[in-house]
Amino acid sequence: MGASHAPRREVLPIPDRKPVGLTTYDAKDPDTKFEPIAQLRPPAGAPNVLVILLDDVGFGASSVFGGPCQTPTAERLAAAGLKYNRFHTTALCSPTRSALLSGRNHHAVGMGGITEIATSAPGYDSMRPNTCAPLAEILKLNGYSTAQFGKCHEVPVFETTPIGPYHHWPTGSGFEHFYGFIGGENNQYYPALYDGTTPIEPDRTPEEGYHLMEDLADRAIGWMRQRKAIAPDKPFLIYFAPGATHAPHHVPYDWIANYKGKFNQGWDKLREETFARQKKLGVIPPDCELTKRPDEIPAWEKMEARLRPVLEREMEIYAAYLEFADYHVGRVIDAVADLEILDDTLIYYIVGDNGASAEGTLIGSFNETATGEAPDLNTPELMIERMDDLGTSRGFNHYAVGWAHAMDTPYQWTKQVASHFGGTRNGAIIHWPHGIKAKGELRSQFHHVIDLAPTILEAAGLPEPTMVNGVLQEPLHGVSMAYSFDDAKASERHETQYFEWFATEAFITKAGPR
Repeated sequence: MGASHAPRREVLPIPDRKPVGLTTYDAKDPDTKFEPIAQLRPPAGAPNVLVILLDDVGFGASSVFGGPCQTPTAERLAAAGLKYNRFHTTALCSPTRSALLSGRNHHAVGMGGITEIATSAPGYDSMRPNTCAPLAEILKLNGYSTAQFGKCHEVPVFETTPIGPYHHWPTGSGFEHFYGFIGGENNQYYPALYDGTTPIEPDRTPEEGYHLMEDLADRAIGWMRQRKAIAPDKPFLIYFAPGATHAPHHVPYDWIANYKGKFNQGWDKLREETFARQKKLGVIPPDCELTKRPDEIPAWEKMEARLRPVLEREMEIYAAYLEFADYHVGRVIDAVADLEILDDTLIYYIVGDNGASAEGTLIGSFNETATGEAPDLNTPELMIERMDDLGTSRGFNHYAVGWAHAMDTPYQWTKQVASHFGGTRNGAIIHWPHGIKAKGELRSQFHHVIDLAPTILEAAGLPEPTMVNGVLQEPLHGVSMAYSFDDAKASERHETQYFEWFATEAFITKAGPR
């Protein structure tokens, strides 16, 4: 649409405009003329948007934030963009994802817990109200192409059947295309998948080289190339949310072999090594102190000698899984670069939707699902016997709690604990060459996943809508992060934030803990 007819975007969808002018009744009339048909587009300069969200990755896991797991793609983006070391999630997957996608705190969109434990209590029913239109819907109604790939753990359980309704599914929540899975986790070799709302099967077996992480990257790349080939002037929103590194920890053997012997020092020593790297990188303050390991998590030296090779193997697999995920994220980034739109693409790379997962028992688990239903069967003997099956399609494995705590260095506790930064603090990277002058710098302003939506709207030159699909909207709860892009010393604008999940809670103010 031309500048002279710029639409009002506070009310969505934007009403179609009727032609205004002389009406003629003969095409041969010399006064007959028609304005060209204009397709809806966002304001000039609106960037493509790529939001990458990994799963169950603690602050101290990735190398970009000092961890032992190599993440060269994250490091590459950080070197040309910004690292945020005080970025926060909700301590759990469904609440974090709902908050990110809506720009509102998780209880406001019905996601006080994961979908599987929803009740009819306000804030915990898993039903996002239509007064809180998601970011994808806002962008789509402003002329963006939108797609989601990977995990969707925001659909109410009672709406996951073939009869729907489907308005809480990705394709009912603003995404024109969805390829991925509904629920908290998935087998990476034999996944349950949907294309839109239709169940499908992978086109290969693991014996033929299939892995879900690669498949998701392939699909995202193909969708992006198609859109830019047909409508190069139309920006896109891609939400790329693979299941990695949620259990099961599935990764090809060659990747595991690269970490052989790198964790025989155990989780206590690993925390100290990570802590030292974090100080050297500057992602934690020089006067930071390493938190104490909780008594409920056993010391490495207390673990049985016969079990230690299995425990080391668990961490080798996890590290390989995170590096493998980062590699395929890199393939998506490379495709953006190949299309020569990298400079015009605002990329969020959020390294985890909560802290590392302590759901793997004190010794790890061969099958995390069976462990939850029959914990007595998850014995040291079983773990030793099935050690070589860990990471393969024959296992459904998870690592021990001690490793999870180490992945949250320097903070205390883990995923599911909303009262401690081990559950709620995750590293984040923002990369946008045309919108951010600073390169390779650290930002320490306090931020939260609810800040993505207002940041993206500001970057796109779009107002926060007051009305969407005829429904008056609740204002966004987040604060745009754009003020911090080129000013490392800017006073933070997100001054208060609460955290609550299953009676673990915290309230942070500007003067509170850092």
